[in-house]
Amino acid sequence: MENVEGKVAVITGGSSGIGRGIAIAFARAGMRVVVTGRREDHLNETVAELSELGLSAEPMRVDVTDLAAMRAAADDVERRYGRIDVLVNNAGIGLTGPVAQATPSDWDWVIDVNIRGVGHGIQAFLPKIRAHGEGGHIVNTSSMGGLMPIVAGLYSMTKAAVIALSEALHIELLDERIGVSAYCPGPTHSNIAAGVANRPAKYGESGYRPPDASWTEFAKKQPYMSAEEAGERVLEGMRRGDMFILTHAEFKDGVAERHAAIEAAFADEPIDDERKAAIPFLLTSPVYAAENLPPSPTVPAVRQARA
Repeated sequence: MENVEGKVAVITGGSSGIGRGIAIAFARAGMRVVVTGRREDHLNETVAELSELGLSAEPMRVDVTDLAAMRAAADDVERRYGRIDVLVNNAGIGLTGPVAQATPSDWDWVIDVNIRGVGHGIQAFLPKIRAHGEGGHIVNTSSMGGLMPIVAGLYSMTKAAVIALSEALHIELLDERIGVSAYCPGPTHSNIAAGVANRPAKYGESGYRPPDASWTEFAKKQPYMSAEEAGERVLEGMRRGDMFILTHAEFKDGVAERHAAIEAAFADEPIDDERKAAIPFLLTSPVYAAENLPPSPTVPAVRQARA
C-alpha cells in the first residue's frame, strides 16, 4: 500500500502513546485519520497535539471490548468518509506480573482488550475495507513480548495470539490486496503500563499492584523509542506490505536464540514422508519462502519520513 495519501485510517487506542504516534505519522503522510479511545481527555490531547503540528484527526469514544459499539463506529466512519482503507488495532493494556498471581478478572480483562478487542476490530472494520474492492491494510499491535515471553506471562500470551492471528489473516487476505501486519514494538514511551490504573469496575480486583508514580517517572527518563518514531515505523511497514513490523534491533539476537531453542526441541529422526505428504497445508506457506520476503527495512527510510 505505497500510496497512502487520502486513505481513511482508523486507529483504536489512538488517544495516547504509540497510537498517537501512529496518528501523527499517518496524518503527516496525508491520510485522513480517526482515533478511538475510552477517555475523552486523552482523545482531546491527541487532537490538540496534532493541531499544534498542523495536522488533524477525528476523535471517537469507543470501547474495543464492545463489539456493537465497534460496529456502530465502523458504520459512522464509513458514512462520514465514504470508505475505510486502514485499520490499526492498537488498543491494549500492559497488565504485567507473575501468572500465578493473576486473578480470574485479570485473565478476563487482558483477554477482552488485547485479544477480543483485536477480533472486534476485524469483525467491525474488515467488511468496510472489503466493500470498496480496492484493497487496504490492517495492522495489529502485538509486542516484542509476543516473541520473547520471558516476563509478563498473561500479557505475552495475548500478544503471541495477536501475532498468530495476524499471520493467518495475512495469508487469507493476500488475494484481496488487503495487507496484514503484526506490529511488535519494543520499549516505547507510552502510557500502556500506567493505563492499568484505569481498570473498569466490572473486572473487579487485580492480583497485581498498579505501577506507582515513581516508576512512571523513571520510565519517562529511559532511552526508549519515541511514540512518534514507533508510529513512523508502522507507516513504513504498511507501505512495504510487511507481515512483521519490528522496531528494536536490540531484540534480534534473543529472538534468534529463542527460535534456535524451538528448532533444537525437534527430535533428530527421519521424516515420515507419508505423513508429510498428507499434511502439506500445515507445514509451511509461500509467505515464509526466502524469495518472497522483502529486504530488511532501512532505518534511514524511517527517519527520512520524520524529517
